[in-house]
Amino acid sequence: MSKTVHPPANTSHGSLSAVDAIIIMVGLVIGIGIFRTPSIVAANVGNELEFVLVWIFGGLATLIGALCYAELAAAYPHSGGEYHFLSKAYGKSVAVLFGWARGTVMQTGAIAAVAFVLGDYLAQLFPVGEYGPAIFAALSIIVLTAINVIGTRQSKHLQIIVTALEIAAVVAIILTGFLFASHEGPPVAVGAVPSSAALGLAMIFVLLTYGGWTEVAYLTGEIRDARRSVAKVLIVGTGAIGLLYVAANLAMLSVLGLDGLRSSDAVAADMMRTALGPAGAAIVSVAVAIAAISTLNATIFTGGRVYYAMACDLTLFPKVAHWNERGKTPANALVMQAAIALSLVGVGTGTRDGFQAMVDYTAPVFWGFLLLIGLALFILRWREPDTVRPFSVPLYPLTPVVFCLTCAYMLHGSLAYTGFAAFIGVSVLLAGTPLLRFQRSDRPDRRRPLPVFSKPSSHQNEEIRHADVS
Repeated sequence: MSKTVHPPANTSHGSLSAVDAIIIMVGLVIGIGIFRTPSIVAANVGNELEFVLVWIFGGLATLIGALCYAELAAAYPHSGGEYHFLSKAYGKSVAVLFGWARGTVMQTGAIAAVAFVLGDYLAQLFPVGEYGPAIFAALSIIVLTAINVIGTRQSKHLQIIVTALEIAAVVAIILTGFLFASHEGPPVAVGAVPSSAALGLAMIFVLLTYGGWTEVAYLTGEIRDARRSVAKVLIVGTGAIGLLYVAANLAMLSVLGLDGLRSSDAVAADMMRTALGPAGAAIVSVAVAIAAISTLNATIFTGGRVYYAMACDLTLFPKVAHWNERGKTPANALVMQAAIALSLVGVGTGTRDGFQAMVDYTAPVFWGFLLLIGLALFILRWREPDTVRPFSVPLYPLTPVVFCLTCAYMLHGSLAYTGFAAFIGVSVLLAGTPLLRFQRSDRPDRRRPLPVFSKPSSHQNEEIRHADVS
């Protein structure tokens, strides 16, 4: 049995390079969404120009958010990621509620949903009966969790392979779309001016498709020289994702047109079938399966870090706060995450409400906490002006203000334009309040900030890298 320890929560494990983190980020974001959401977005815009613009705006909004996260993550590198930012800005109570929300609403729900998509595809290739999708979904969670428990290095190598295959598949779809586009181009329909509700719903799904970039915050405890690398990871990763998404949507639009996108339930498959016949559709099926594995593995990797950080602050489940030094991974936290995700798979076997219901369930909680994290940047700048910030968000305070306004708009949209599942998600969040009674009294919310160095020496740089910033 491998040795487990309980290191300081802010310990840098240094097992990931900046390139590794970018690969994990791209693998997290470019998932099944790009194969499903374009039709929903097309149904809520008035013409082709608006369709393209909402994807461009989604990329810019994501970049603005990434710049804000870069400052927080560079100043406060920590395996707890957003949990740690909320803890420093608002205290442990808000952070514990966030950890509960991720464990019951956001992260495990996403793991179960992606696992079901993968299970659906595997069940078509290897039919085993009525419950085939659920069986394969459960097995995928177990296998990928086991790889992550064995070690960060093994999970990282798997992520590099599947992300490379995933990007290659998306590039193939893009090139096919442009090569086989109609010479006349899709018909430009002026259409009716969409209502604010329709545009709001379109943006919810666009930003959902861009979602996942925030997970980089959970890698900062394991990125080598995270204070200086995390900004590059977020900016380069976001730029690459934005370019791929805009190009992919332009390719699909050029082949199917806006009306074709609106009427399609599988836009990438329909586009490839139109261009290449059955072989094209088969390529998309393989791409979706690879994307599901990529997203699932990366989501499991980052999700366990939240359980680990929360367990460090609670008297409950002390073994979850152990760090496996042999594999350099929060093994017990990953097992706990898998258990909850598997229970959701069991529930989902008979009660799945579809892709949009999952969005409704998670969106209000997600955007509410994202707004708090944006505001935390202002709070921590005011409260800890002397903290070393290797990266400062450009055009402060305008950039974080735009980020916070975007989050507030999306929070309003996710409450106003979604269904009953949104109420359930908020209710589950509130159900976590009893956890606040189990907070550790020996872990203060705030600690002495680092001094500012005008010109750090090499020795001081080493001190900064390993200083206690939790």
